[in-house]
Amino acid sequence: MTSPATSSVNRRLRFAKGHGTQNDFVLLDDRAGALDLTPALVRALADRRAGIGGDGVIRVVPTASVPEGAAILAADPGAIWFMDYSNSDGSVAEMCGNGVRVFAAYLERLGLAEVPEGSGHADAALAIGTRAGVRYVRREKNGWYSVDMGPWRLTGGKDAAIAGTDAEVAVAGLEIARPALRVEVGNPHVVLALADVDELEAVDLTRAPDVRPVPLHGINVELVVPLGEELDDDGAVVGRVRMRVHERGSGETRSCGTGACAAALAVRTWAGAGAPDAWLVEVPGGTVRVRLLPSGHVELAGPAELVAEGEIDPGALGLDIQIKA
Repeated sequence: MTSPATSSVNRRLRFAKGHGTQNDFVLLDDRAGALDLTPALVRALADRRAGIGGDGVIRVVPTASVPEGAAILAADPGAIWFMDYSNSDGSVAEMCGNGVRVFAAYLERLGLAEVPEGSGHADAALAIGTRAGVRYVRREKNGWYSVDMGPWRLTGGKDAAIAGTDAEVAVAGLEIARPALRVEVGNPHVVLALADVDELEAVDLTRAPDVRPVPLHGINVELVVPLGEELDDDGAVVGRVRMRVHERGSGETRSCGTGACAAALAVRTWAGAGAPDAWLVEVPGGTVRVRLLPSGHVELAGPAELVAEGEIDPGALGLDIQIKA
């Protein structure tokens, strides 16, 4: 029996579909904070054959209505909208770097916020609440969105930085396990370097890599090939990296924003003193830019595209939607 606090309604659900470098998401407008976004609903929406399809589901919800809201609003009262993100398997994630950009574009589409244009930490920015804390989004002149992703750290600290490794990863298609470096960017990552692009393309990411030590809550695995350095349009030195990723809860995806940050930070650590602060990270879905900020934070910049809007009948998915009264 449905509780008095909710009503079970087989209503049509409005959605949008968006992606950031082909890391794609189903987006839901729940500005009233009334939708019970269950793991079953997430899995049904993200199903690429029977649902809409996506690497994850993102819900727009008032920050004040979620358990994390009090801490987020204490940190920044301007973060009135919360990015409620779930992986395609229904598991809840701390945040998603590509998803934050798409979330910001969706807020603009809904008329709930405007993303200021700017390129520096002192510039005005749109504050967004996430489970990893407040994230700040700006629009660049080329139409990209840049996100201050907050502080980062090597999981193993200074010892890992000196050794260049604090983990071991076995990947299908590689004969032996490889040393790797763990990086925290609001969520957990482990990065391993491969010899060349041919080796990168040959690995099999249909199966989850085996990571040691075993992560308690899962981990994202990035495989990278450093491609050297070059000059950007302003004459500054930037590094370039190619990457593939296996995301916890989603499998291999075409892109991962926090993974791109982790990949760039790991390669920069391995490169040592004098390495560039800015990196272009090539993923199967395109290219993003990662930059180490003077504050010690890391910034991610890239495109965000909204490609469709519509409605879906949850009854056709075999589900009822729980709506708070």
